[in-house]
Amino acid sequence: MLSRRNVRVKVMQVLYAQNRDETLDEKLVLQTYWRKIEDSFELLLFSLYNLIHITRSAVDDEEKRKSKHLPSEVDKQFTPKLWSNTMIQALVKNKVLLNRFDKLGFTQKVDKDHFRTIYFEFAKEAVYTDFLTKETSHDENLEMLLELFRFCRRNELYNEIIEDHYANWEDDKSLIIGTIKKVLKSMPAENESFIMEYYPEDETTREYGEFLLKLVLKNEDALLEQIKTVLENWDAERVAVLDMIMLKMAITEFIHCVTIPTKVTLNEYVELAKNYSTSKSKEFINGILDKLLHQMNAKGMVVKEGRGLLDE
Repeated sequence: MLSRRNVRVKVMQVLYAQNRDETLDEKLVLQTYWRKIEDSFELLLFSLYNLIHITRSAVDDEEKRKSKHLPSEVDKQFTPKLWSNTMIQALVKNKVLLNRFDKLGFTQKVDKDHFRTIYFEFAKEAVYTDFLTKETSHDENLEMLLELFRFCRRNELYNEIIEDHYANWEDDKSLIIGTIKKVLKSMPAENESFIMEYYPEDETTREYGEFLLKLVLKNEDALLEQIKTVLENWDAERVAVLDMIMLKMAITEFIHCVTIPTKVTLNEYVELAKNYSTSKSKEFINGILDKLLHQMNAKGMVVKEGRGLLDE
């Protein structure tokens, strides 16, 4: 479920927290990292929970339409198919998923009236009103659920609900979008525990993320000295904290993550700098890493194997 890019962000954030709070020893830093990994999976579950309950409001919509004194033809034809389709019903009947929702206390996290508010705002959308006027296939029902989720991501109330409980929403949003689509497409699932297929894999979180985090913590002073050799007229203390952290992470990847191509590492940290640091950080990170890479290559410090030998 998690990509290396997501994990890089989490490692960077944990190292930043440790830099700001000297009471965080390695044990607490690692605990914080794994809490962030869990938060990503919980965010997926919470997104599914919200989507299910927003669609449930289609039942309220049906009752409201039927109770009208003079219902329109659209009211008469209305069916709560946003809720009653096979995909949502497969999720609703999944005991493993419901048990997870219950253990994580999702019921207490959201006022159910918020779900109704979001649904009835969505019900005004032309794409939904058109959807209601015709017989629809499984694929069309899937597309409408995805359209609802797109609407939610644009909705201020929905974003407030998510951000109130999961600070990682902005970091993990693209990941959650892709995974929600995969989950819905896979419904109905034969495996009752299907959701665990989306739990972050050890290869990414432990063999890469935790490995990277531990090495940066262990070699922090040596990494700083290595960076100083290419700073030229820059004082190391003047380098932005996040920039210094990213440089240390990138050097560690260059040397110790032997299957990751150096070009991939360099591009990834330039991208991180653009998204998370100062306006000048992108160029700074790119320039310093380029110098460091040439320096390390000259000393034979960077040895790649397998896919890591590729430039692309």
